[in-house]
Amino acid sequence: MLGRMADKKKNPDDPPKGIGTRLVAAGRRPEWTGPVVNPPVWRASTHLYEDMASHRDGPRHNEDGRFFYGRRGAPTQWALAEALTQIEPGAAGTVLYPSGVAAIAGALLTVLRPGDVLLMTDNAYDPSRTMGLGLMRDFGIETRFFDPRDVSAFEALCCERTKAVLLECPGSLTMELCDVPALARAARKRGIVSILDNTWASALGFTALTRGVDIVVSSLTKHVGGHSDAMMGAASAGSKFYATLRKRAQNLGQVVSPDDAALVLRGLRTLQVRLERETSSALEISAWLSQRPEIAQVMCPMLPGSPGHQIWARDFTGGCGLFSFLFKGGTALSRDSFIDALELFGIGYSWGGFESLVVPVDPVPYRSVMAWPPKGVTRKDRFGVRLSIGLEDPADLIADIERALVKMAAN
Repeated sequence: MLGRMADKKKNPDDPPKGIGTRLVAAGRRPEWTGPVVNPPVWRASTHLYEDMASHRDGPRHNEDGRFFYGRRGAPTQWALAEALTQIEPGAAGTVLYPSGVAAIAGALLTVLRPGDVLLMTDNAYDPSRTMGLGLMRDFGIETRFFDPRDVSAFEALCCERTKAVLLECPGSLTMELCDVPALARAARKRGIVSILDNTWASALGFTALTRGVDIVVSSLTKHVGGHSDAMMGAASAGSKFYATLRKRAQNLGQVVSPDDAALVLRGLRTLQVRLERETSSALEISAWLSQRPEIAQVMCPMLPGSPGHQIWARDFTGGCGLFSFLFKGGTALSRDSFIDALELFGIGYSWGGFESLVVPVDPVPYRSVMAWPPKGVTRKDRFGVRLSIGLEDPADLIADIERALVKMAAN
């Protein structure tokens, strides 16, 4: 019975469990769940000690599973962290943060010191760029941007002060893929710590630590939570960096709500089936869009013929429902009319929830070295949108997009 899997000690001779089985069983220690399926929500700031001997012994240990004080969590948070570790091959542990941005900041502040140089992919998430140009600068850390598709250019930028590189694959607006294993190898050869924002693919679609990445971060707000009702982030690492990640997060007072941890843990259980549905729908919709005369380019790495598909096919085992496309000969106003005409897509930030979303793609203010529009697209075709495909019927979403394209053309 799946409910009793946590009771059994792992036999090294047992065949490895599939990801669906691991998602169901992960983090469900009997001492954390008791006789029920899910860990109860432990709301507690104060943890009580049986006696003075246990009180004196408390500070000598710092690990999940030991009560100490609310900032270090309780079974609800521990179960989520352990579950994430168990689905991330190569991870020694996982640290939870109140948002994905907090996870990125926590990872950077763990490995960087004043005077260091951070190399950041030029197509990074805007809050990551803002962090590099703001928070990192305030700490005396210099951020330099590079085109992640050019490994040689990355290597040329490395210097004695370069201590970390922040990657994102694909870029969350324009979907460019990079050769993560090659960049990670180049970084490690120079003693540079590689950090990857792996929110798009998750551990189910790209096993970052086994591909040479040192620290993998993710916004659990997106796919893992999956229901647009909780914000959280995570950073997982091997034994070399996990302990320092944990210590830095504790020194910064980072803690997540047990209620949010329970919501995210619930979302984790259905992550695989939701990703499979969203990916299938995204492929169907992106293929349909690629045949439309109104579309100049579809930026969906999973789609054959789309930029980056060869790397995706080589390195990834899955994807998600997030992709972008550019209008042929569009304008900012015509794009606005398209977005306003959509009925099944909400206009809003974030992605990875059960509902479909749309936002405009305007990367120029967030680029330092990568040209826009991309190669093969003229300047008059530079206006686009990003779609996050949810769990609606793909035929209904296609019909909605088609209606919006017709209205856009009529304006």
